[in-house]
Amino acid sequence: NFQDLHGLNQLPGLAVQNLMVEGFGFGAEGDWKTSAFLAILKYASQGKKGATAFMEDYTYDLSKGKELVLGAHMLEVDPSLAVTKPIIEVHPLGIGGKNDPARLVFDSILGDAIMISVIDTGYGFKAIIQKGQLVTPPEKMPKLPVAQVMWKLLPNFKQATQTWIEEGGAHHTILTTQFTAEDIVDLANIYGIESVVIG
Repeated sequence: NFQDLHGLNQLPGLAVQNLMVEGFGFGAEGDWKTSAFLAILKYASQGKKGATAFMEDYTYDLSKGKELVLGAHMLEVDPSLAVTKPIIEVHPLGIGGKNDPARLVFDSILGDAIMISVIDTGYGFKAIIQKGQLVTPPEKMPKLPVAQVMWKLLPNFKQATQTWIEEGGAHHTILTTQFTAEDIVDLANIYGIESVVIG
């Protein structure tokens, strides 16, 4: 419960990671749209296999024909994505002038997934839904001391990224293996917001 987690205020990354496991919405850098939509999906996902989590495009592997997206965030990758037991590690953060923070580090689950970006179009909201597949990273990344997720975009990297940019997709997303693109389109219709599916 929150009282138990409140004592972790000296470990901000760990506290945020644990709050997301408990079902709290989160969006980094004040991203309230991602936080709110994540909270809705966390609630709706209760009892479903898989995971639903805050995510961010961190960097890209642009090997021709093998393009991949590496998703991570400094201290806020949701442990519900873990395929193995998370390990608590302490590493320098490099920004903010704070003590070295603790964070949970782990490898992620694999399989079909979607990434959702909720944006404000100026006349309403839009859910951009990208289909993908969570995959095993092609090599270990020991110098990236955070939890990470790697995925392949559908139908292919070039078409997916072009459409994502044209539709206004942001770098903060909700990654989920618990819902299909059709589920999110239905939810968007219930809320009266626009939606687009890529892939």
